[in-house]
Amino acid sequence: MTRLKFLPIATATVRAYQSGGLDPNGHPAERHISDGDGTPCRHCLADVAAGEPFLILAHRPFPAPQPYAEQGPIFLHAEPCQTYSKPGEMPAMLLQSKTMIIRGYGDDDRIKYGTGQVVATTLLTEKAEELLARDDVAYLHVRSARNNCFQCRIERG
Repeated sequence: MTRLKFLPIATATVRAYQSGGLDPNGHPAERHISDGDGTPCRHCLADVAAGEPFLILAHRPFPAPQPYAEQGPIFLHAEPCQTYSKPGEMPAMLLQSKTMIIRGYGDDDRIKYGTGQVVATTLLTEKAEELLARDDVAYLHVRSARNNCFQCRIERG
């Protein structure tokens, strides 16, 4: 059994967005008020509570642009929040959906074909351990099965 680390977007990246930094498209984040329904912050890995401000922006969870470096919309608390501090535990926000997409990437940040799959969230850790047991898989992304939005990264613990 492989120990897993569930990793949010890095604090330095989040603080840059929260302070007006531009997303990969060159746009500032949009600011909205949460209705409390399905607005998961990719930094604290918890939902933004109803009435709290949040940001919507494009994010590319890769170190550099390249053909496999997907980017897409994410939510963040508009005000600084604590980074997810239980990297060995699956974030509860992932259990709010019945399914998620997991996809493996190599050390070169490129998709490892045959690793992408829609999995029941109840089986997410089991499937992640199976993929990370492969020598050619360096890390995984967890994405929304409904909208393909990046949720978090999983690495070996």
